[in-house]
Amino acid sequence: MRLHLPCPHCGADVVFRSPALPNRVCDACHTMLVRSDDGVAQLGIAAALPFDVSPVRIGMRGTADGGGFEVIGRVRWSWSDGAWNEWLLLFDDASTAWLGEAMGQFMLLREHPFSEVRSKTLRAIAKGEPAQIGHKVELFGRKLVLADAREALCITAEGELPFTAPSGWRVYNVDLRGSDGECASLQRDGSTVSFYHGRYVTLADLAPRGLRAIEGWSLPGYAG
Repeated sequence: MRLHLPCPHCGADVVFRSPALPNRVCDACHTMLVRSDDGVAQLGIAAALPFDVSPVRIGMRGTADGGGFEVIGRVRWSWSDGAWNEWLLLFDDASTAWLGEAMGQFMLLREHPFSEVRSKTLRAIAKGEPAQIGHKVELFGRKLVLADAREALCITAEGELPFTAPSGWRVYNVDLRGSDGECASLQRDGSTVSFYHGRYVTLADLAPRGLRAIEGWSLPGYAG
């Protein structure tokens, strides 16, 4: 059920769509907000989003895993060699997933309890050891390779999110890849670890509707 509340900074109507998503960036004034039983608190102002050429945007709809979804949030990350987007998808059944977008590739990921991950290698990384690129690990009975590891910096965020993503937030991010399109991502923030598991997809796989128009780029035929 949607909850409409006034932004405490500018008074604009702010929509919270799920109790599981207490964090919101006001669309009007970009104030970072967090909802609790005591109301809505301000946590500063989100930095302006830098220009990028992603066709994905807040409000885009599509289908995946047999269900419909809407893009409702984004975190923009940077590292020494570039930047990438993580888009939050809210499904019709109120579940969520992330669509990671980097260099034209997309990873569809759902959060998974790290307590169920048995890999000694990943557990060591979670405790602070660096990832060894190319190292093979077994994950849920499948073989994956440590494909990338980087110190990442949060540039800014927009929309609705399950957590606060302030500019300047630093994490250690590790990506894993399987031979059949399977993928996973581990994010370490001090002693806190988040783990996500899923697969690589294409935009066409998601049957997107409402892609962002980009000058010089024609919308593909699969876009509704």
